[in-house]
Amino acid sequence: MFFLDVLSRFAHVGTAITMVGGTMFLLFVLLPSSQGLDELPRQSLSKAVLGRWKRFVHIGILLLLASGIYNYMQAIPGHKGDGLYHGMVGTKMILAFVIFFIASVLVGRSPKFEGMRNNRAKWLKVVVVLACVIVAISAFLKVRGLPS
Repeated sequence: MFFLDVLSRFAHVGTAITMVGGTMFLLFVLLPSSQGLDELPRQSLSKAVLGRWKRFVHIGILLLLASGIYNYMQAIPGHKGDGLYHGMVGTKMILAFVIFFIASVLVGRSPKFEGMRNNRAKWLKVVVVLACVIVAISAFLKVRGLPS
């Protein structure tokens, strides 16, 4: 199923690039640029951007889960008994679930998480740092290759 393997890898990496790039844009470009706006225009811009970004977040989470599970299932036979690989992939998964939670909260409407949304820059920084850790783990595992 070479074609499906390539498609799944492309979907996973492409979605991750989109999600991390969008988060970095929000953090480093949009939030600082909107600080110079008056309150009403800033709220209007924020509402419009988050309304569109929410779709990317929800679809992105779905694509990352589906492609990640598929990619992991395909990799399992080559890493039988490879504790380091499975531990690092498990760490990636836990970090990804944390990112999914934060991203969902930041585009959500639950009053319970209004405090997080009011401190959006802090939580976007957390997402960026966690995403960088995931990328570093992925890079290590890719270069490390299969155990001998």
